Amino acid sequence: MRIRSDSFEHRGPLAAEFALGAPGGFGGNRNPHLAWEDAPAGTRSFALMCIDTDAPTDPATVGRADMDIPVDQPRTDFVHWVMVDIPADVREIAAGSCSDGVSKGGKQSPHGPDGARQGLNDYTGWFAGDDSGMKGEYYGYDGPYPPANDLRTHRYFFRLFALGTDRLPLDAGFTAGDAFQAMHGHVLGETAIYGTYSLHE
Repeated sequence: MRIRSDSFEHRGPLAAEFALGAPGGFGGNRNPHLAWEDAPAGTRSFALMCIDTDAPTDPATVGRADMDIPVDQPRTDFVHWVMVDIPADVREIAAGSCSDGVSKGGKQSPHGPDGARQGLNDYTGWFAGDDSGMKGEYYGYDGPYPPANDLRTHRYFFRLFALGTDRLPLDAGFTAGDAFQAMHGHVLGETAIYGTYSLHE
């Protein structure tokens, strides 16, 4: 199974068009184009995730003008997108078809392929204590917004899983962790592509 994008080159930079954050404010927050082929025999659905593997582990260092976050600070995952039950005949997601613009407080019913379901991304937790209008439940895709004071260029992995089941047993408001648990024993194949993004000047 192979995945590609017309929106960015594998291991290449993502444009601000596909990011939540951009220099001086918000980006376009559009989901990038993705297409895939050669699904394993027996594939009955797909699951898709976008995960930043370079998120800082110390929130107290984020956004500070008096310091830069060092490259060697320990890192963790930050989920930007989780979508399951993508029908087996779907082979492409158009740019901007699932997210096109910033929705403060999160998208409640994001667009997606017919039959697919989208879970909560990690901005839900990140903005939980925010009183500026950003607090809310963030469903679907919300793009990169790495700290401007982070010296590390972040990598955003778009991971596609071919599954041997039509529907995962997930309740509304599921997370990527819930999806990983539900996929156990059903994964027939996986492929991935990643793009990079930084707001450090």
